[in-house]
Amino acid sequence: MTEKERRTGRDETADERADRMWGELIQEVRVAQMGVQILFGFLLTVVFTPKYDTLDDTDQTIYIVTVVLGAAATGALIGPVSLHRLVSGRRIKPKAVEWASRLTFVGLILLLATTTCSLLLILRVATHDGYVPWLVSGVVVWYLVCWFLLPLWTRHRYTE
Repeated sequence: MTEKERRTGRDETADERADRMWGELIQEVRVAQMGVQILFGFLLTVVFTPKYDTLDDTDQTIYIVTVVLGAAATGALIGPVSLHRLVSGRRIKPKAVEWASRLTFVGLILLLATTTCSLLLILRVATHDGYVPWLVSGVVVWYLVCWFLLPLWTRHRYTE
């Protein structure tokens, strides 16, 4: 099997492949965008609640870091839409797909960090218990398994 056949796995031109991959990528981004936008919207409201003023300095710092991570994740996950709009019609869709894919991956990493920090903050405020870092670590491991390890294992296992 040649590199080209293994890479594409289909009988399609580079433009057809780019069109297909773009459609698939946008569907994936829609799911991630929804999650990050809901989480980010929630985070933006926290600072306006009376509870925020009672948070200690560490928790306020975790909150600020979380909001910045959420903003960065939102930017990265909305980036492919802007990229497509600004380069549409320029006959560079394969490169646009490549860059949009990179933005999406960065967005997923930032979403993981945002979710982790959110969970850490919420559990610290809710419980004040020493097991919080262990619980958060367990959830992060679960995310890593679901989001990265299982897909990478599947890719390795079933790619010829």
